[in-house]
Amino acid sequence: MIPLKIHCFQHVDFEDPGCIETWIKKTGTFLTYTRFFQNYTIPEPEDYDCLIIMGGPMSVYNDDKYSWLTEEKNAIKKSIEKEKTVIGICLGAQLIADALGAEVYKNPEKELGWFDITLEDDARNNDLFGNDLKTIKTFHWHSETFNLPSGAKRLASSRACENQAFLYKKNVLGLQFHLEVTEICLKAMLENGRNEITEGNYTQSETEILSQQNLIRLNNDIMYNILDKLMHKYICVLFNDQD
Repeated sequence: MIPLKIHCFQHVDFEDPGCIETWIKKTGTFLTYTRFFQNYTIPEPEDYDCLIIMGGPMSVYNDDKYSWLTEEKNAIKKSIEKEKTVIGICLGAQLIADALGAEVYKNPEKELGWFDITLEDDARNNDLFGNDLKTIKTFHWHSETFNLPSGAKRLASSRACENQAFLYKKNVLGLQFHLEVTEICLKAMLENGRNEITEGNYTQSETEILSQQNLIRLNNDIMYNILDKLMHKYICVLFNDQD
């Protein structure tokens, strides 16, 4: 059996794939990286089956500050055109929305901490988030959002942000929130982003955030379910075809 090949675009060292790496190790999947904060190369879509795009503090439109953003956006477009499975988290979801022609802009409210998302009927019907879930308390760290791309289905929303998750066709998923976060990831994000923790209707203190680490396990289990579904149900090249 040829192992599934996953490539990861990572923007900063303190936002790594988290529990996604655990899933990869358990499934024997092959993982490679483009780390834009180091010397980097961007492979062609033919070199991987799935592209995972992580978060980061930069904006989709910061090409003048981060020259690699233009290259990355072109690579994401190519991956979608080649019908690869593509998963974007936070900034990654915004980059996918941009690649699909949707506008990315400042959200009326910053969302930083553990807050509920409400799953739409489309999310419950396709079982990406698991059975019988109507809401999920998940971790957020974003001040920007996006319009729903043309042809995409909204999967989740929250009080602070209408478009929390979307599915384009059956293989391109955008998640504005962080199901992948682990205790290590959470502490790294706090250490590197304390200046962003300001008063707001949807901003929790560091103490409040750390007091809810019991939610990590459920969030990770949902992330594993999403990976199982996308890699085995939706991916173009199925494991059985590679025996």
